[in-house]
Amino acid sequence: MTGKVEVLAPGPFATVQDLGRSGYAAVGVGRSGAADRGALKLANRLVGNPETHAALEVTLGGLRMRTSEHATVAITGAAVPVRAGGRAMATHAPIVLRPGDELELGMAQQGLRSYVAVRGGFDVEPVLGARATDTLGRLGPPPLVAGMTLPVGRRVAGWPATDLAPQRQAFAEPVLRLRPGPRLEWFTGSALSTLTGGGYTVTSELDRVGVRFTGPALTRARTGELPPEAARPGALQVPPSGVPILFLADHPVTGGYPVAAVVAEADLDVAAQLRPGQRVRFTLRDRTRAG
Repeated sequence: MTGKVEVLAPGPFATVQDLGRSGYAAVGVGRSGAADRGALKLANRLVGNPETHAALEVTLGGLRMRTSEHATVAITGAAVPVRAGGRAMATHAPIVLRPGDELELGMAQQGLRSYVAVRGGFDVEPVLGARATDTLGRLGPPPLVAGMTLPVGRRVAGWPATDLAPQRQAFAEPVLRLRPGPRLEWFTGSALSTLTGGGYTVTSELDRVGVRFTGPALTRARTGELPPEAARPGALQVPPSGVPILFLADHPVTGGYPVAAVVAEADLDVAAQLRPGQRVRFTLRDRTRAG
């Protein structure tokens, strides 16, 4: 018999995510998938799953769920207090649940998104080969609501060699590495120095599609409209205000604003954990050591 997980409370916003669906951009379908891909992979490894299994992406915490059978889960990503079966538990380590046990995530203390993996994976119906919820394209399973029941799969990998993983260091003012974008010539020669010379602040307008900032505006060197062209995660699109918007997992597959710079793929997991009011700085990638 396949186990099931009942969602008692989803918190502010929670979805099912895996590593997304690739190869459909030409027909208007983005990759989607976990905003913090490293955290999802780690949660899966901690419970002995393939990294591609579906887990829960929980925004700001607040999730409560109950399992019908014995289950092993792990929580990674944002720092949240965790209780399982009424007992305080640690993140970044496997947690054994007995039938009827409740798992509860408190509100995130650092970071924005937590990931909950269960051994066997959340076996919801795939759409175009993935179990990811695309909030912009409205594909995949719907966002979690109280009373929803999620099936647990049976396909697992071997147990990892360790049962405790270090938590990613959190910085009050993270630094995101950039490379010049494909439409940098649409801006004055000071565009990159403007981006890297001062900090930006995350606004409350952030979701899985992207992050809006307040901060120094970039000045256009060219007027007019740009025909829509392909977009990708990490793109810093610059609307008429001059203040860039950072694209995340559920970004549109095309965009009509010029892209002045692109955040390094390796730094998008950090960007996915930005919170409203947090400061962030940008630096040119070739001025830092690769990481």
